[in-house]
Amino acid sequence: MFSFMQKMLRFQRSFSVSPCPTLPLQLPSPMETHLWFVVPDEFKSVSLLNQYMELLSPCEKENVLSMRGEQLQKSALLARTLVRTTIARYQINNRVVDPRSLKFKRNVHGKPEVSFHLLIQKEWESDGGQCPSPLHFNISHTSSLIACGVTLNSSIGIDIEEKQRKIKNNILSFARRYFSLHEVEHLSAISDSEVQRQEFVKLWTLKASEVVVESSDHHERFTNNWQFGLFELASSHYAAVCMEKDKTRDAGVSGPMRLTVRKTIPFVEDECISGTDAVVPLAGLIEQF
Repeated sequence: MFSFMQKMLRFQRSFSVSPCPTLPLQLPSPMETHLWFVVPDEFKSVSLLNQYMELLSPCEKENVLSMRGEQLQKSALLARTLVRTTIARYQINNRVVDPRSLKFKRNVHGKPEVSFHLLIQKEWESDGGQCPSPLHFNISHTSSLIACGVTLNSSIGIDIEEKQRKIKNNILSFARRYFSLHEVEHLSAISDSEVQRQEFVKLWTLKASEVVVESSDHHERFTNNWQFGLFELASSHYAAVCMEKDKTRDAGVSGPMRLTVRKTIPFVEDECISGTDAVVPLAGLIEQF
């Protein structure tokens, strides 16, 4: 019997799939994050996964097939598909963007082991010959969920962690290595071990969502220029968003961060889940789009 990827390779040699159109969307508004996510276990159709493989560049395909094990290959395929189909939805001047046409590069501070941050290389021209403000996006994944966050004019960092994630090390010893004194004191004051574990995972998720800033940035400047949001996603994960304030707007006009969330199966179905029990804000504002 052919394995998952062997079936895909055999299918590709004999058949090429043209991707279906994606639902066009307006660009995120200032201080708004659009967060899209997929659940890998829901993708069981080999023909659909082959459509996704057709979207990837030769280098991306090679990277996917180099992964050890079918689950890692599937996760890598879905992550790249999610980025491509998500960015292609944001049409400028009513121009349809083919997910296959997008070209990417890692930014200088990218950390593939956490959440690789890709910047759009393709240029879109707006009316009057002026280039529009760039989209920024960031991706994070666990074995059970993959998420992509999108912003306009603002750098973004995201992280997702399973709520039931087990901590092998002693929580307080581990926290003392990476957390601030105030955070360690907060965890030390919690007597219930399960509550302490949950609070540790929340803090870890927030810290992992941070983007890298230049060393010349002072702490006060970082605090004033960035906002954080923490929420429960799909009743199974903690998700954190770190968003830079809109550089094109006055500091006093930025306002609070807004978050909109969609669950998707690219080319098949999108489900807006913002403001439902599937998205529980722990800090920040959830809105629909």
